[in-house]
Amino acid sequence: MQSPRLVRRLPDVKGCRLPTIRCSHRDVKDCIIPHVTSRGLRGTSKVRWRSVIDITGTPSSQLRTSNCPDYWRSSVSHTECSLHQLAPYIGKLKSIIARDLVTSYSRVGQLVVDPFSGSGTIPLEATLLGRNVFASDSSAYAATLTRAKLNPASSLETAFKTVDEIAYVSEPHGAVDLRTVPAWVRAFFHPQTLKSVLRFWYAAMASDQYFIMACLLGILHHQRPGFLSYPASHLVPYLRSNKFPEHLYPELYSYRPFRPRLLAKIERALARCSPRPIVASDFVHAPLRMVDFPSGFDALITSPPYMNALDYERDNRLRLWFLKPDTNCSDREPGCRSISDFVNLVRTLADLVEARLANRGHCVLVVGESVSRGSASLRHPARIALDIMRERASSLTLLHEIRDSIPDIRRARRENAAVKSESVLVFKKK
Repeated sequence: MQSPRLVRRLPDVKGCRLPTIRCSHRDVKDCIIPHVTSRGLRGTSKVRWRSVIDITGTPSSQLRTSNCPDYWRSSVSHTECSLHQLAPYIGKLKSIIARDLVTSYSRVGQLVVDPFSGSGTIPLEATLLGRNVFASDSSAYAATLTRAKLNPASSLETAFKTVDEIAYVSEPHGAVDLRTVPAWVRAFFHPQTLKSVLRFWYAAMASDQYFIMACLLGILHHQRPGFLSYPASHLVPYLRSNKFPEHLYPELYSYRPFRPRLLAKIERALARCSPRPIVASDFVHAPLRMVDFPSGFDALITSPPYMNALDYERDNRLRLWFLKPDTNCSDREPGCRSISDFVNLVRTLADLVEARLANRGHCVLVVGESVSRGSASLRHPARIALDIMRERASSLTLLHEIRDSIPDIRRARRENAAVKSESVLVFKKK
């Protein structure tokens, strides 16, 4: 192997310029990634490098894996595009990981496909990096977030004007009859707050104002004063009346004016949202098998649903009630409830990249390593995905696998040990 030479620079990470190194073999240009110590991120020690291997065609039995770079685990909550924090989403991919994957396995102007867009992290990073995007998801909540991030308000003034227009349209509808609202939904809100929210929500939904809708969903429930509900958890909707009893915290159970909270949320959402390159983007709200993907796309970068580990319908139930998803379209992608369903989903994904991924294009799968003890599902989902890709996508070659542990703070429930790590599988089409 020749001496490594610099070929590309990754975006700044806390002030460090991180060059990507390429070896001489023509098929492994993306097989070296930077490895940075936590001290290096603070600028107190030198950056060190580590090879991620692998020569194309290496037998799976000889394929070596690597751990993710340390900076993938660093916090980016105060530096990432503020649209990433539009609303909470369980199990979402960190923006710094999505940015690295898009940068490494696609080029400016190319078409990046994400069939499981979730909270829209990959599509947003792809557009910020000048890629064209085609995304899809079966979840109504995911559809709202992804559409909002792909088409946000162009400015704060524009967003505020849109809020005024929606409020004007909603006024003639008058009061909302809360008797039509399920009791479990009413339990989260002061009656007057809920009436104001619903009247505005129906008008926003009728005019497909996804950015405004996503901002509203982002403040729907929490115990903080800037949110709309009684004291509740933020990620998964549970009332916290035991920790915050009404007789001790009466202010948390009083009427909360809707408009100022929504405007404050919009301002936070657009706080770090610089103009993005002019790119084409499209989104389809449908399960994978029903989406007509474009031919010849340059990269597929996605994170399939965690197999039998998360219940998106339950964990997003309050937001989904507001969205009122089509009953003919489940809010959970078929393929997460059992091994056989997961196998069918990955087979569909493999057939897609085999038929429509461009030559020399990349397929990157971020697979949650969910292991159920005491059952037949002891096989890791990443191994299942590898076997299926070898069987049904023979034109693709596995370049390497990167493993990333998931700290407790990134899981919806800390006591849930079902998903402890992720495997990033990187394939390239011959």
